[in-house]
Amino acid sequence: MDIAVSGLCKSFDGRPVLENLSAVFPDGRCTAVMGPSGQGKTTLLRILMGLEKADAGTVSGLEGKRLAAVFQEDRLFPHLSARKNLRAACPAASEEEILQALEALGLGESLHQRAASMSGGMKRRVAIARAALCRPSLLLLDEPFRGLDAETRAYTAAYLRKQTAGAALILVTHDPAEPPLLGAQATLYLGGPADPAAAEYR
Repeated sequence: MDIAVSGLCKSFDGRPVLENLSAVFPDGRCTAVMGPSGQGKTTLLRILMGLEKADAGTVSGLEGKRLAAVFQEDRLFPHLSARKNLRAACPAASEEEILQALEALGLGESLHQRAASMSGGMKRRVAIARAALCRPSLLLLDEPFRGLDAETRAYTAAYLRKQTAGAALILVTHDPAEPPLLGAQATLYLGGPADPAAAEYR
């Protein structure tokens, strides 16, 4: 079932962040959400995750969805290894699946390295592996490739596309080069001169 938001509004301390937003996020496809900072992109994801409550409007299509997210912050357990971070989030995953995920993201030799001692790029990839390994039917991605160089970003995106085939993806990004990496077929612009006030399907 597609995810639809209708008339979504959210303000913080009297300042509107989302104003009467309506859009559809198709099931099984990737939709990019773009726009200047402060236009409600992360707020939209937090509402979909149930971490924020909209002031007005409705959200439908989340029923029965298995949701996972990659936040702007890595949110790893710093004292746990890469393997144990994945195990903590995905207890049903086999050891082979965990190893394959880390190897696919260039982290095979860092299996037992504690997150606290990892570089920023390594932490990002562990966070991405953790979310994708749970095989979500809805994956929310908030600037997931930040801090990754072009080569690492490319193979990380390829892993995500393979691992989440058939799932709905919502990608928040400022970089127009990133939506094609995940095969995004629609872009929702929030704020700014390019805002068509609705999802633009290409």
